[in-house]
Amino acid sequence: MVRKLKFHEKKLLKKVDFISWDVDRNLREVAVMRKYYIQRREDYTKYNKLSRHVRELARKIRDLEPKDPYKAEASNQLLDKLYSIGLISATKNLEIADKVSASSFCRRRLPVIMVKSQMAETLKAAVTFIEQGHIRCGPEVVMDPAFLVTRNLEDFVTWTDTSAIRKHVLEYNEIRDDFDMFA
Repeated sequence: MVRKLKFHEKKLLKKVDFISWDVDRNLREVAVMRKYYIQRREDYTKYNKLSRHVRELARKIRDLEPKDPYKAEASNQLLDKLYSIGLISATKNLEIADKVSASSFCRRRLPVIMVKSQMAETLKAAVTFIEQGHIRCGPEVVMDPAFLVTRNLEDFVTWTDTSAIRKHVLEYNEIRDDFDMFA
């Protein structure tokens, strides 16, 4: 049981800003979570850890001997993997891998891809569509907004066949098939 706060204690609490606490230094975290409409803080911390591991791996590869054949092979593998995931824009050199951040992972989330491809107007609407089961990536229906979309899978993000939104879009574009009326 917690006692009720006294007047002066309530007044003191009003002066404390819990959002930008000095120990946490989470202003950047809150800004990124708000920008990409991330609902769970754990997702952002995972993206931070992953980006840190990618940068550490890139630095370790960069610190290898220049004539080492493993260095060229490892750097090519890392850059190809990062490019196929969509975290970097080109596979030129390892300097690009040093710029991978948590925001790079956030930009590959399904709601962001939906807004880019104009399937939704806002990130909030995209998250709602995903959670309601209106979106599929390839053959699978995705109901988790934290789903990361690779470059190969980006072309296969579409509405589910039974989605009412899909039917409205087809009617609006006047390309709805008569067979779909009965489905």
